[in-house]
Amino acid sequence: MSLWIPVTIFAAFAQNLRFMLQKHLKSTKLSTTGATFARFLYSFPLVALIVAGYLAMTGQEVPVVNGRFAAFAVAGGLAQILATMCVVALFTERNFAVGITFKKTETLQTALIGWMILGEGISLYGLFAIIVGFVGILLLSEPPEGRELGWKRFFNKATGLGLLSGILFACSATGYRGATLSLGLEDVFLRAAFTLSLVTAGQAAVMAIWMGLREPGELSRVLASWRVAGLVGVFSMFGSLGWFVAFTLQTAAYVKALGQIELLFSFLATTFIFKERTSAWELVAMGFLTASILLLVLLI
Repeated sequence: MSLWIPVTIFAAFAQNLRFMLQKHLKSTKLSTTGATFARFLYSFPLVALIVAGYLAMTGQEVPVVNGRFAAFAVAGGLAQILATMCVVALFTERNFAVGITFKKTETLQTALIGWMILGEGISLYGLFAIIVGFVGILLLSEPPEGRELGWKRFFNKATGLGLLSGILFACSATGYRGATLSLGLEDVFLRAAFTLSLVTAGQAAVMAIWMGLREPGELSRVLASWRVAGLVGVFSMFGSLGWFVAFTLQTAAYVKALGQIELLFSFLATTFIFKERTSAWELVAMGFLTASILLLVLLI
């Protein structure tokens, strides 16, 4: 089994735990912006310490960045902030599992953007697996009150937030892969961790300034919620490190496609933790996405 596969599964699991905690923060203590900011504020110091320790342990020097790295890293970081805000806002529209699944529109979009920006293509087998998953996405665009006739079924707030988050996460994934590759280092972990450390520090700074101007009281509430928000940062760090390493090893489209296994984790959380109901129609859609994951692992 290629290394990128278990690394991606680990990243998806950690990310699912992080979204669960953000859902809790959003519903009990913080605004959408505050719940988003928590992941960056409490993760970037941890990542910085890991990079510093790794450099000291291996005797390597701090990597030198260039303009190409900066452009990709900034684009990826800003896109991720906006995408995370969309997902957190989405949690108030549909249940947890469906919210995460809407986000998975990023898979097809990542394939397209990766081809346009980095010139990375995918195989016919890979495209088939991704399309099977996209069928599930379309099925999940139904509003919770029942299936409506015509195009109205595809035009509701939950669908809009999900599709927008998918586009932004696709831009983010492509930007991060471009940034890690532009460093030109042979050490895969250093490429991933160093890029992540700079990106998360920048994201924390940008959001702190934004919240200071637009939601000054929210910053203190994030700090006061350090017990749960700190865990958000920890799982964000684990998940992000996994994604960055996977992006270094494999095309972003395949990484995001396999990352749909997060759907299974979110379904378990929906059923056993949040005690939320999932309809038969949504289960059919999740079946398509599960098939897509299996096809990807077996065929790629």
